[in-house]
Amino acid sequence: MKVRNPRTGEYDYVLATDSPENIQNKAIDIRSAQKKWERYTIEERVEVLQKWLGTFTAFQKEIAAQLAIDTARKRISEVETGGIIGLMQAWSYRAPQLYKLPDVRVSASANTVQIGQQWVPYGVVGVISPWNFPLLLALIDTIPALLAGCGVLLKPSEVTPRFMDGLEKSIEAVPEIAAVLKLVRGGAEAGKAVVHNSDAICFTGSVPTGKKIGAVCAERFIPAFLELGGKDPAIVLADTNLDLATDAVLRSCVGATGQACQSLERIYVDATIIDAFVAQITKKAQAVTLTIDPEHGQMGPLIFEKQAAKIQEQIEDAVSKGAEIQCGGTVENIQGGLWCRPTVLTKVDHTMDVMTEETFGPIIPIMPFHTEAEGIRLANDSIFGLSASVFSQDKDKAIEIATQIEAGAISINDGSLTNKVYDAEKNSFKESGINGSRMGDAGFLRFFRKKALLIQTAPPETMANFEERSF
Repeated sequence: MKVRNPRTGEYDYVLATDSPENIQNKAIDIRSAQKKWERYTIEERVEVLQKWLGTFTAFQKEIAAQLAIDTARKRISEVETGGIIGLMQAWSYRAPQLYKLPDVRVSASANTVQIGQQWVPYGVVGVISPWNFPLLLALIDTIPALLAGCGVLLKPSEVTPRFMDGLEKSIEAVPEIAAVLKLVRGGAEAGKAVVHNSDAICFTGSVPTGKKIGAVCAERFIPAFLELGGKDPAIVLADTNLDLATDAVLRSCVGATGQACQSLERIYVDATIIDAFVAQITKKAQAVTLTIDPEHGQMGPLIFEKQAAKIQEQIEDAVSKGAEIQCGGTVENIQGGLWCRPTVLTKVDHTMDVMTEETFGPIIPIMPFHTEAEGIRLANDSIFGLSASVFSQDKDKAIEIATQIEAGAISINDGSLTNKVYDAEKNSFKESGINGSRMGDAGFLRFFRKKALLIQTAPPETMANFEERSF
């Protein structure tokens, strides 16, 4: 597979893909090694993970440099690799606290029976991750799954595959990890093979692909933990501090070029302040600098050319239906890369794709509401329910509105806080995902099946108990 460089537009990297047979063999190898890995104590697995932390740190600069080519983002790539170190440290601390089997106890419903428990990890967890944060979203599920005693078959996106080279070096330097964690290279066919050779699936990506994976998992009767798309709304109330709100909305909409599932993509503003809000955010959006020089600027090019085409289509669709462009408004080819300056759209409505379909780009569509009930209705008028934001200087009012939004995590007086806060469990609503949360303690506990050990301490009942008789 030839891979495109998002900064130059050149296909300058060749990805050697795994065949379905090769992926099957990797799964067989993991399955064999996982039996021993499962028998390790949680403390022993933490000790091994710490070894991997050491080798990951040794290759950190190399991985960050590869990520910077994959995503055309230098600073974010450095932050992303540092975040993995934090993730390993956090789970090394928290997992042993969580992995505490309850003491044997007497059943409340049958007092001669004692109850013990065993937690059984899945043998092979397939992790399929997207291109927007390639390293973080590859390992956010992988690390707790390994600590739970699972093996992992990991397929990152073929759009941003370069970082796997450095990551694989860090894995191979720790034989215990290398035995139970195998990287898979390839596209859709490789993804299918991962699904068919795993005992549970963690998938992060689009709704259409997630539905296909979920259907196969249902047919195979294995769990699918699906973290899918978003179309996150913000509700900006009349009493909002406009300076702070426009800062937060702008950052959430266009940070990482808007290429994050938890980016704000629909902005609903109280009609009494919408003109001031639009004026402020437009001025700030126009001041955002591009990283045409990779060492300077705030916003990079679009990573995936197919997404760039979709963004342009959404802008054109909106304008054709009456939307007005306040700034930005087109995808530009600059030195071979595809760039979209922060684009503020007004006079938008829900007949436009930009208000109903996931954008994954630096677009800020702004629409007025006249009552709080209308703002909530508009925010909930979506097939998505990943996350959202509410802005108000009245915290109680903001919380009251947040409780009525159909989404898994609501940021109050900020946007996209789920990219900073990992210890708050949340579930996706609607078509934004299904099954156990990757956030909070559930991010570890979901990788176990719980087995009950029921110990009879009295003579068992006999068939005499079934004798028909009058009472």
